Amino acid sequence: MIEDESNSESGLMNRQTTGEDRVRMVTRQLSEPRTANWIASEADWSHEPTTRVLERLVDDGILHRDESGTHTTYYPDHRRQAMQEAMRLRDSEHTVEELTDRLAEMKAQIREWVDEFDVESPNQLRGTLADDILDADEENRRREIAREWEHLQRRIRIVGFAIREWDFLAPTTEPAKANS
Repeated sequence: MIEDESNSESGLMNRQTTGEDRVRMVTRQLSEPRTANWIASEADWSHEPTTRVLERLVDDGILHRDESGTHTTYYPDHRRQAMQEAMRLRDSEHTVEELTDRLAEMKAQIREWVDEFDVESPNQLRGTLADDILDADEENRRREIAREWEHLQRRIRIVGFAIREWDFLAPTTEPAKANS
């Protein structure tokens, strides 16, 4: 039986979003520089309009363009992403105490890995794959822990910023008045 496009997930996404919407969604998820072709493929849109959207995003300061390699790549402004995530944390249902507890949990998890593997960083943990005789399951576990460790390090910086700047990040209740 042929699946009707109206019922498929990608068909639904294409009907409910524009190509530009999909390009913007893809670029918000970037964790490393990507080419316009890669982004166009992920957004399921053609190269030319994807490139036009990417250039607008660069002009708006949302993306950066890197032309130093063999292919032009695009990557997000990580500072902007971090600020937006900190504002989302501040605007969420979480209290500053809950975020402080979560921060402590993340730091405790990293300390456990430092103690368990006698290393100080995710890359040192990856280095143990060459030093130790490990079975495939343990190698996979250590690679996954290294990825999670890097993720926690990024989250710690963002959550810590949100906690430090809790009052500054509070949503404003009154529109700013222009000085006349």
